[in-house]
Amino acid sequence: MGKTLFDKIWDAHVVTQAEGGIDVLYIDRHFIHEVTSPQAFAGLEKRSIPVFRPQQTIATADHNVPTINQHLPIQEKLSRFQVEKLTENCEKFGVELYGLGHPYQGIVHVIGPQLGITQPGMTIVCGDSHTSTHGAFGCIAFGIGTSQVEQVMATQCLLLNKPKRMRISVDGELQSGVLSKDIILYIISQLGTGGGTGYFVEYAGSTIRSLSMEARMTICNMSIEMGARGGMIAPDATTFEYVKGRQFAPQGADFEAAVQQWSELYSDEDAVFDKEYHFKAEDIMPMVTYGTNPGMGIGVKEQIPQAADSDSPKSYQKSLEYMGLHEGESLLGKAIDYVFIGSCTNSRIEDLRIVADYVKGKKKADSIKAMIVPGSKQVEAQAREEGLDKIFEAAGFQLRQPGCSACLGMNEDKVPKGKYCISTSNRNFEGRQGPGARTILASPLMAAATAIHGKIVDVREEVI
Repeated sequence: MGKTLFDKIWDAHVVTQAEGGIDVLYIDRHFIHEVTSPQAFAGLEKRSIPVFRPQQTIATADHNVPTINQHLPIQEKLSRFQVEKLTENCEKFGVELYGLGHPYQGIVHVIGPQLGITQPGMTIVCGDSHTSTHGAFGCIAFGIGTSQVEQVMATQCLLLNKPKRMRISVDGELQSGVLSKDIILYIISQLGTGGGTGYFVEYAGSTIRSLSMEARMTICNMSIEMGARGGMIAPDATTFEYVKGRQFAPQGADFEAAVQQWSELYSDEDAVFDKEYHFKAEDIMPMVTYGTNPGMGIGVKEQIPQAADSDSPKSYQKSLEYMGLHEGESLLGKAIDYVFIGSCTNSRIEDLRIVADYVKGKKKADSIKAMIVPGSKQVEAQAREEGLDKIFEAAGFQLRQPGCSACLGMNEDKVPKGKYCISTSNRNFEGRQGPGARTILASPLMAAATAIHGKIVDVREEVI
């Protein structure tokens, strides 16, 4: 019987099997940031253990950093402490750090692919749930807890139970105005936030194959939001072309040799998955969320479902109350206060280009505060080189400096209580963007259209 892509990579990285069938899995790349690494470093220091293979660990500051005036001292005390501690620990343990001011600094899941550190066939971990982003390259990539961060630092391995395998296929041609963010929000709305629990997901089908690498990253990024351990897409010519020539990718003959190996990374025709789902691209509309988890999503022209149709009516009603919304209500025409374009889901140069193409020659609504936060210093520099910053400025958008920003409100970029924010991020939990903030997830194109009109619109009516 053939093997799945997941099995091929996992099995190649098993060092040995421990008691109880637990695998000792070798980790190729370990990304760290300022939030989940301090305790891990402290644990090593307490036991006088060095980082086993520091050259395979890459650090950056992203979660707590301000996105304006990064050349000045960080104002928030906790944020300043965590960033300073990361700098101190990296110096002490010999770990490469892309801190504030470094040309490679940025959101951890943006800089890895962008720099060519992320490569097909790797195992990649980080103390951040959206590490699944790297799976777009045909990697096994997933988030880990702080104790596991310490484990990888000390041994370059993890003790893990092997997840089950799921394949989700999307075939057909997308409607104009429908992006990869809509694909993944649609899938999660169909399967629910627990639909992928216990599984590692491989995305397949003609629709997935037609996507750019940046669009594929968006899909894999949000795999965790349906409970999956991670998501992945088999590498192909699109993948190889993206990786080619990047700073830390193989060069010349080494790259050609690597491509030969990477070309073997696919699920065999007779591979068996534990579960499979199939979706039609034509069924997917521009998506918006209406509740307090990413599974509460609807097409922009659909109505909010009835509580009686949910698995937990009481919890469902509580979610709607928090959002100030009602059963049967349409979000089309809903007035919005804030627009946030950024996060590890949608802050790459392709996302910024999509927004710039739409807003060029237009002005945002006076009622909207719109911020665009690039995913890295390289994205920021490229946006300025292409003149996107001038387009954003003319349209009334603020282009800020790289960081996680308003995705999670661990920094200064928070949405005020009771205000509605259309966000290109990955989570809409209560208080995620600030205490009492009301988050509606959407694609960069939907966010841009909302900013211009001051309300939610069906972007298909403008791009068709």
